[in-house]
Amino acid sequence: MGLLFCKWWMTLWLTAVHPFYASVTEISHDAAKKELQVSCRIFADDLENTLKAEYKTSFDIARPANRQQVEGYIAGYLSRHLIITLDGKRVPLHFIGYKIEEDAVWSFLEAENVPAPKQVQVKNNLLYERHPTQTNMIHVMVGGERKSTKLDNPKDIAVIGF
Repeated sequence: MGLLFCKWWMTLWLTAVHPFYASVTEISHDAAKKELQVSCRIFADDLENTLKAEYKTSFDIARPANRQQVEGYIAGYLSRHLIITLDGKRVPLHFIGYKIEEDAVWSFLEAENVPAPKQVQVKNNLLYERHPTQTNMIHVMVGGERKSTKLDNPKDIAVIGF
């Protein structure tokens, strides 16, 4: 019984010491509007700590004193760490905003005048610089077809065909 308890305690301790780091990026093409709609879910504390370190500042992402400034930090970070290429052409993403939902930050981006792609390349290295065990899940929907993949640090490029 003592050995079993010791193994259980060690597993519990390792889980607390080494939490799971993950993000989810959803990319959807709206054929009727010719838009690419992108949303990213990142744990709020991980994103906040990354932005604080990168911008050498302090703020509360859930209740910012200056929301426009925090949106600028998020937009800048995402523009460097989430790059989408459709059929060989990089798509300029426009940051719409973010919202807090439970323990996560949902960030929203879009691109207009985008025809339905045959190939979607995603470079996603969100939080890689701070978390060696970061996993970034990617879901892409084009023409009603959904495909998913994941990128484990250091792998940062996924190519999905439709």
